[in-house]
Amino acid sequence: RMCPLGWLGVASLCLGTLWAVPAQERRKAEKPKADLTLYENLDLDNYDVTLDNYGEVLDLSNYEELYDYGDLAPKIEVGTLAPRPRDPKTLPDPGETTAGTPKLPPPSGAGPVPPAPIPRQGLPSCLLCLCLGTSVYCDDADLEHIPALPPDTAYLYARFNRIGAVRAGDFSGLEKLKRIDLSGNSISWADADAFRLLPSLQELLLPENRLTALPELPRSIVRLDARLNRIPSAGLRPEAFRDLKQLQFLHLSDNQLDFIPVPLPESLRSLHLQNNNIQTMHEDTFCDSQDQGQIRRALEDIRLDGNPINLSLFPDAFFCLPRLPTGRF
Repeated sequence: RMCPLGWLGVASLCLGTLWAVPAQERRKAEKPKADLTLYENLDLDNYDVTLDNYGEVLDLSNYEELYDYGDLAPKIEVGTLAPRPRDPKTLPDPGETTAGTPKLPPPSGAGPVPPAPIPRQGLPSCLLCLCLGTSVYCDDADLEHIPALPPDTAYLYARFNRIGAVRAGDFSGLEKLKRIDLSGNSISWADADAFRLLPSLQELLLPENRLTALPELPRSIVRLDARLNRIPSAGLRPEAFRDLKQLQFLHLSDNQLDFIPVPLPESLRSLHLQNNNIQTMHEDTFCDSQDQGQIRRALEDIRLDGNPINLSLFPDAFFCLPRLPTGRF
């Protein structure tokens, strides 16, 4: 016989087993339901990616605009040197022979080793001045002479320096040189061939110097400005401007001229001779007295003010001009 306490234990064990089975079944049934709630808001039908609809599902046309790669680009500082190694002992010995590099024998002679030739890439003018294309800018550079110029120089600006002379070799070989501006220097003389052999020279600017004579000019010259110098009439060659068929602007004001330099080319448009010592002129200075029908339409600007000449004394000297000269009548 089993005592009452034994029956009570068996009954409790059977009841616990009966309750455990439904609990396990309930957890198995509830777990899939809880997991499915995570995907209720996702439209999984649109994620069926195949080769046919790959471009429709994923739009990569503006993919590069979505991400800025600027932060990933390496930052390079221009003009800086490469960093030195932390440990100087790691540097190779120059005397040692590295793999694949033969060791050069020492020089046999007892004298000093001549330095290696320096390539002619940077001329002195581009070290002292600023070279941009075919233009060389040497303004206010404390120069005492014309520096060596690159062979393709077309425009030279060397104003406000201390250049005292212009030599024949200063511009030799510069066949492309079109403009020379030497304003505000101390040039007291120039070789006769300093500018004459420049085939492309069109503008020669020499104001505010100390010239007492004008050098020969190339026939290509269009503009000559030699204002504020010390040029007398004796400093001009006879008929210095007759063969300059392209000369249009001749400015010789504030010098020491005694007369108007003649003959003047027909191409001349502007003649500035103010503040000189001109006292008289010839009737053929501007016009041909033998040709009463002559008209010089190009010569429209003549400045003779600041001279002791009285223009009203020479009425026949202006009949061919479109405008009367500026001066005292």
